[in-house]
Amino acid sequence: MISRKTICSLFFFLFLFVESVESSNDKNHDVIKKKDKVDVASTIFNHISDSHEWHILGNRNYGVILYLPIILWNNGLEIFSSYKFSYGNVVKGKYGYYKMFRGIIYKTNSVGSFYINSKGIPKNDKPWDFSITKNVISILISSFLLLYFFIRMKYSYQNHQNKWSLGILLEFLILFVRDEIAIPYIGDKKYKTFLPFLLTSFFFILANNLIGMIPGFPNVTGNINMTLGLALITFIVTNINANVSYWKHIFWMPGVPIGIKLILAPIEFIGIFIRPLTLCIRLFANMTAGHIIILSFICLIFIFNNFLITGFSIIFGFFISMLEIMVSFLQAFIFTTLSALLIGTSVKNYDNETR
Repeated sequence: MISRKTICSLFFFLFLFVESVESSNDKNHDVIKKKDKVDVASTIFNHISDSHEWHILGNRNYGVILYLPIILWNNGLEIFSSYKFSYGNVVKGKYGYYKMFRGIIYKTNSVGSFYINSKGIPKNDKPWDFSITKNVISILISSFLLLYFFIRMKYSYQNHQNKWSLGILLEFLILFVRDEIAIPYIGDKKYKTFLPFLLTSFFFILANNLIGMIPGFPNVTGNINMTLGLALITFIVTNINANVSYWKHIFWMPGVPIGIKLILAPIEFIGIFIRPLTLCIRLFANMTAGHIIILSFICLIFIFNNFLITGFSIIFGFFISMLEIMVSFLQAFIFTTLSALLIGTSVKNYDNETR
């Protein structure tokens, strides 16, 4: 079992970078008074995008923020807190000066000058950025929770029966993935090889979907980079394990006229990359859309400042939240099912079948 010392050490590391900004100066308070209107676009975008800082309570000017470590490589290792970038400050490191622009860190001079191109993007060089962002922290939390749940589930068995209520639910989900996804799409002879990957994908996506529903937590699966990484893993697993029959049916389909083969082969080859890409876009779009709708209802309360609008927003926001929980399970199921379908297609033997 995971010891209490491990848990305490984890939380100590997380809150090592927490800094209170309640003691803002008078100028910052004046800014707050001037900007008392809700910026809906900014609020939504800040929630669904990754960041080097994690807003726990309040806002940038008045609240509690988890400032995460910045780790850069610029002819040498640079490590400092993201708090130094607050209010557009220029950070002096051991090997140069740095400034953040729209969440991206650039090299600059002591003044913090940017050389902007016609598209509004700085032309300054960028250091290698290995920083720990709020999405990374959320992934670590979800991974830690999954490890804890499944290790506890392992030790909760007595006489081959699970005595832990949550463990019973996890066991049901494991059997569901095995019996309803892995075996039907991959086959009872080969499913055991890929079952650990499918289970990992299912529970990892489900955990991050549900954690993203907690107020204040980032929407990890609503980040296109995250879903692209998951799709890339599926792509690699699928094609590394593909057999000769699969590749033969991709590039030179048996029983098809040569003219048609020449037309279909490029299409099938492109499809190898498009199919995993659809996994990425589907998960990203569905999880992002749900969060945008919920935040839109919440922002209506502060925009109209009306009792009727408040009641409407709370009721429909709650309804969408409940629907989003169902979508969290559904999207984990869909991603795992389509991954199993792609893997099953690549390991299946077509020699004695017509496509």
